[in-house]
Amino acid sequence: MNFNQYHQTIMSKSVWNKIIIFFLFFAFAKGNAQILEPVKWTSKIEKKSGNNAVLIFDGTIEKDWHMYSQFTPEGGPLALEIAFKNQKGNYTLVGKAKEGKTRTAFNDVFGVNETFFEGKAHIEQEITIINPNLKTVDVEFDFQVCKEVCINSNKKFSIAIPSTFKMDAVASVAEVKKDETKVEGLAVDTVKPTIEPQKTETAKVAVDDASSAKEDVPGPAPARSLWSIFFIAFISGFAALLTPCVFPMIPMTVSFFTKQSKSRAKGIRNAIFYGLSIIAIYVILGLIVTKIFGADALNALSTDVWFNLIFFIILIIFATSFLGAFEIMLPNSWGNKVDQQADRGGIIGILFMALALAIVSFSCTGPIVGTLLVEAASNGGIAPVIGMLGFSLALALPFMLFAMFPGWLNSLPKSGGWLNTVKVVLGFLELALAFKFLSNADLVLQLHLLEREVFIAIWIAIFAALTLYLFGKITLPHDSPLQHISVGRLYLGLLTLVFTVYLIPGLWGAPLKLISAFPPPPQYSESPFGVGGSGNSGGTAESIKGLPDGAELGPHGIMVFHDYEDGLAYAKSINKPIMLDFTGYACVNCRKMENNVWSEPTILPILKNDVVLISLYVDDKRELPKEEQFVTTSGDKIITVGDKWTDFMISKYKTNTQPLYIITDLEGKNLNTSKPTISYVNADEYLHWLKEGIGNFK
Repeated sequence: MNFNQYHQTIMSKSVWNKIIIFFLFFAFAKGNAQILEPVKWTSKIEKKSGNNAVLIFDGTIEKDWHMYSQFTPEGGPLALEIAFKNQKGNYTLVGKAKEGKTRTAFNDVFGVNETFFEGKAHIEQEITIINPNLKTVDVEFDFQVCKEVCINSNKKFSIAIPSTFKMDAVASVAEVKKDETKVEGLAVDTVKPTIEPQKTETAKVAVDDASSAKEDVPGPAPARSLWSIFFIAFISGFAALLTPCVFPMIPMTVSFFTKQSKSRAKGIRNAIFYGLSIIAIYVILGLIVTKIFGADALNALSTDVWFNLIFFIILIIFATSFLGAFEIMLPNSWGNKVDQQADRGGIIGILFMALALAIVSFSCTGPIVGTLLVEAASNGGIAPVIGMLGFSLALALPFMLFAMFPGWLNSLPKSGGWLNTVKVVLGFLELALAFKFLSNADLVLQLHLLEREVFIAIWIAIFAALTLYLFGKITLPHDSPLQHISVGRLYLGLLTLVFTVYLIPGLWGAPLKLISAFPPPPQYSESPFGVGGSGNSGGTAESIKGLPDGAELGPHGIMVFHDYEDGLAYAKSINKPIMLDFTGYACVNCRKMENNVWSEPTILPILKNDVVLISLYVDDKRELPKEEQFVTTSGDKIITVGDKWTDFMISKYKTNTQPLYIITDLEGKNLNTSKPTISYVNADEYLHWLKEGIGNFK
């Protein structure tokens, strides 16, 4: 082989090598891209009558992902927003967009009941076409979908009007314009949900969360499933059973069935029917609440100011009654009439006996039932029925069991002062819970009258008073003379004392994760560091002497920038690596990472002292100055601050998920080799990743 042949062979191989490398590069880049699209959409239009048609949108949601409804309450994740781009002069909207099956559950990160789709999303919007020459209906969806990470997505639809649609005569333009003021949503291009996503500061900063960060935890992580509602109601039923209105009736009622029945078997059957009647009465009550208010009406009310204020007053009244100031009783005439029916005997008589129990015991069970109904109903759906089933089952079970095994009656403790003690303890708990509803109203109005420190101080006072009561240092009306306290009462007193002591550091900024769903979030306080303003954060010199331009104190007192250029300039001035944090105001798992991972003692000092944190919010709706707005090569319009950071994240890091963390040097190069980016992980993995990136900084 001569030199020319050798040279041609080498060149030929070189060309093929370059081609192979070229394809491998794109294959690798594609394999590492993480542009996720968990919802696949289809759309169509159906003729209804006259000039009316229905736009139908169907989304298929990947397993374990959740897409939020347009009716997700304010203060939570981003609600679906539907914009009709070419509405004006072409068609009018008939009411609001209707949704298919959704699920409502409490989110303990944001402290609201969120509504979301699982598996499938179905949305319909009826329109009246006023332009016979209309060719398409242009619609745009902005929505959020979450799992371990959250994605803010946008979907554009251009739905063609079939030529087979025959339109009736259209009103004149003058008449249409005249009617625009009468038709809701006609003169605007965007239909907002009934409850718009909250844009206040309370949705923009970390909220304590009681759950620990784990891998593969679904995004919304509902805190109150139907099972948990049932369990809480079941425990509440046992608490009601141990009150002076109910407990003494157990031996009396069981003795009646065993002595008045002709045989033991019949006595057991009657007692079982009596128990089932109790269950039926309370379940019917739950059905009535669901029927009257609807599956989701109380869910919407749960964020209403007046609802929270009214229920605060009701709970204060309930608590005052339990503490012994007065008795809440239904009219005596009701009980007398029911007693007369109970004397008839037979199945009807037993049913009225159960109703008599519900009426007579109302002064003790009413406050518990009322609280349960509102708490359960705020979850929507059949939660009130499930709650009443759990409560009534606990209430009825002892009557049935003691009728089957009468010998067990001898093991029951005798009625006495301890029954009133149970009632008083429930009164203290009702009093503490009341301030949660007052806090909700204060948060919605942003009055700052019941800030975090005040709320915690109130709870400390309540549970300290309960501790003194259990130790016998405080007596209340209806209490029996106390010569000594029982061992059980001592243990309960010690438990409340421990809880009271646990609350105290919350005044100085402790997260209090055990009760994170109750007090206002840490940022809703007199000082971000609690009483005294210094906290235990060990802030950097900059955070003590004064923050640099563009910086502010973020979660746990970490200095944070919200503009990339400002953060980069500061990092260069002090020669520290940068940690980019792509986040969202309404990102559930972003808050979980901040609350549960960033707060770890091994991690927090690193974030404060060893990196410059730049948090970029992809759902920031502030509009960019006109000169900074642009159109991407793919045709997307960058109009808001959130659009800018979303485009930055996708174009540079090939992903659209939050949270997303990257450690870079001062030239913007990734410092982590094993995992260039990281998302929703546990504290150990996050700490290892931090140390690797910072260790590679030169």
